[in-house]
Amino acid sequence: MVGSCRVDAAGGPSAGSHAGMPPGAQKPPISSDLSVWEGRDRSRSEGSPRCRKPPCRSSRHDLAACGWRRPNSAPAAPMAAFAEMLGGSLLGPGGKVTETAAAFAGKGAVALYFSAHWCPPCRAFTPQLAEWYKKDLQARGLEVVFVSSDRDEASFKEYFAEQPWLALPFAERGAKEKLSKRFKVRGIPSLVILDSDGKVTTTEGRAAVSDDPTGAELPWRPRPVKELLAEAKLVGPSGELTMQQAMQEKKALALYFSAHWCPPCRGFTPQLAEWYKKDLQAKGLEVVFVSSDRDEASFQEYFAEQPWLALSYADRDMQQKLNKALKVEGIPTLAILDAELNVITTDGRGAVAADPTGAAMPWHPKIVKQLADGPGDINEVPTLLIFCESSDTAGVDALTQALEPLAAKYIEQAKAAEQDPDFCFMLATNGAELAPRIRGMVGLPETPDAKEWWRPTPHSGAAPPRHCPAVDIPDDGGYYLAAEGSEVTVASVERFLADYKGGALERKQLQ
Repeated sequence: MVGSCRVDAAGGPSAGSHAGMPPGAQKPPISSDLSVWEGRDRSRSEGSPRCRKPPCRSSRHDLAACGWRRPNSAPAAPMAAFAEMLGGSLLGPGGKVTETAAAFAGKGAVALYFSAHWCPPCRAFTPQLAEWYKKDLQARGLEVVFVSSDRDEASFKEYFAEQPWLALPFAERGAKEKLSKRFKVRGIPSLVILDSDGKVTTTEGRAAVSDDPTGAELPWRPRPVKELLAEAKLVGPSGELTMQQAMQEKKALALYFSAHWCPPCRGFTPQLAEWYKKDLQAKGLEVVFVSSDRDEASFQEYFAEQPWLALSYADRDMQQKLNKALKVEGIPTLAILDAELNVITTDGRGAVAADPTGAAMPWHPKIVKQLADGPGDINEVPTLLIFCESSDTAGVDALTQALEPLAAKYIEQAKAAEQDPDFCFMLATNGAELAPRIRGMVGLPETPDAKEWWRPTPHSGAAPPRHCPAVDIPDDGGYYLAAEGSEVTVASVERFLADYKGGALERKQLQ
């Protein structure tokens, strides 16, 4: 895969700065093309600065090259869920201890406010949020809980004294870390909105509240992409048309977020156009260009090179809504939807590049992924990564088949709980460009030695390559190694992951 360009809320090029980055924090070092990739920061979609939190152990290692999925929680009972999440008691104004259940009784939504006194953007946003809270939001049923990233309790107390809501006690550092990991908090200030049942409505609460400070749309539940597209105005060679008209007799839709000013886009667009004209269009794929160009003249010039439809450039509001709904932070991005306009993947760029003839269209994500197709969700979800570069096709197939039932179990559990899977499963096969870099990050030789070669036999089941780390980037770049030479079977992997969840494994730090 090639590089990508970052975009801001208006769809233009991002300045690429790390505003408010605290001392000691470092830029994430790698991307899918092995070049320096300035780390994704959700503040870009909000059009405002954000501080990187100081890491607990070392700098964060960011491997993702495209958007992320929103976590959700599905508690059995609302008050029990909040108590489990935040503990039995919170601090109120003046440091008064308040029972969590009593604090949230009758509330329509809860905002978890990740912030710190040392962070300039936080100190700028906190007075605004406090004003909105006291003027409208509190009366509308919103409760706010400050989750501190301050360096010490004295700083926490000084900062919390300015805030009119609740706070997680500073001493609850373990709970704070769990919350940051659970809601994938990468930078501060960050505002995560939960409904009265404890389910996430948006992790982009800062932008939602800024756009609606009176709380008219509380709890700011985003509109589904399908609903947005029903209102989209499209343009094509024959003039304007609706999405319903565009999708007649089509099997899938690709929303192509791109811009003429972006060099990687100009590199990818001719390839996609060639694949589209040669195979994909005939197989039932429709493509709609969603422009991040700076002006209509640039849009028209760029669109003239493209053989598909486009979202009307005049509808900038729809462009921004689609960017937010699909969490587009870098371009080119290709989001794939099915014929009913349900989102299948936002990593369509990698999927189509790996299958340009559309044999696997509409490219449902594989439950056991391959690193050669890109880093996927490794930055967002703990990932069991099996190095098998020396295995032949039969060996890779055997490993895949062995892991698929277990991966499917975790996916089904996640769907039932309305949250991300506890683990993703990925194979580093021959040709995976990121494999040497990740090998080095987990303290392994960058190239496999002869002892790592393995081929399945009729009696071997699914035995291993020699190295099998669980990479937990959400935990500040942690990883855990299975015993060298451990057989890769469903039973052994389940034991390894159970030991990981139970804290029985030695945590190591990505290098």
